[in-house]
Amino acid sequence: MKVVIIGVGLIGGSFAKDVKRVHPETEIIGVDKSDAHLEEALQLQIIDKKGDYQDLETADLVYVSIPVNVLVAELSKILDAAGDETVVMDAGSTKRLICEQVADHPKRRNFMACHPIAGTEFSGPTAALEGLYSGKTMIICEVEKTAFKLQEPALAIFQEIGMRIRYMNPEAHDKHIAYVSHLSHISSFMLGKTVIEKEKNERDIFDMAGSGFESTVRLAKSSPDMWTPIFEQNKDNVVETLEEYIENLTRFKQLIVDNDFENVHQEMSNTNKIKQILKGIPLTKK
Repeated sequence: MKVVIIGVGLIGGSFAKDVKRVHPETEIIGVDKSDAHLEEALQLQIIDKKGDYQDLETADLVYVSIPVNVLVAELSKILDAAGDETVVMDAGSTKRLICEQVADHPKRRNFMACHPIAGTEFSGPTAALEGLYSGKTMIICEVEKTAFKLQEPALAIFQEIGMRIRYMNPEAHDKHIAYVSHLSHISSFMLGKTVIEKEKNERDIFDMAGSGFESTVRLAKSSPDMWTPIFEQNKDNVVETLEEYIENLTRFKQLIVDNDFENVHQEMSNTNKIKQILKGIPLTKK
């Protein structure tokens, strides 16, 4: 099997590692705008060799893990270069605009719109982790638009590396992911900003930061190059979730101002049920 990874960072590199784990004979070819990343991926044995879009014609599977703004610009070119029997999958955190971009492409049947619910706050080839995808969910949108015979090998790979499959339309995906992923990242970035600004005047504030702060602000280490285009492409849903979040923060603040700690306790008690909702979801840390 010949697999081309376009974007050999955390997500693409981890996918390469997991494919190699279950199919050691697979040839992994890396394509990346950064030659330094490709050299690093070679040294780390994430890829077997460097490549370019000419390799797409003979590839069995192409996995595209690049920022979503670049993905929208490049996906048509990638499909143009892909062979008739090549399945091209993306890993973008938004889906509506990406699916619209290739809706009328002559090789739309070769494309599978995917989003792995997996990752860490780190980036680049050194962040790649074997087993990152194990136990995680792969969301697939508009699967009916992908040729069935090309779906089969892609779905088989996902299952072999231990993923659960969930089907969703692009609009529902973007709305739901705004709540459980995009809002989480914004909250973390803004918490980090708040503390950094306070630290200018109180130098010892980080000496007091414990594991609670570290886990809450962990996502603020994520790449702005990746997340800014995500917020842009999913702007309407992100704004809606922010409005609801700000409303809840404002209400909670007012309860404290009003010394209404009975309802402060009740708000937190009501939210404690999230422990059961999230039970069993594996966490991955570098």
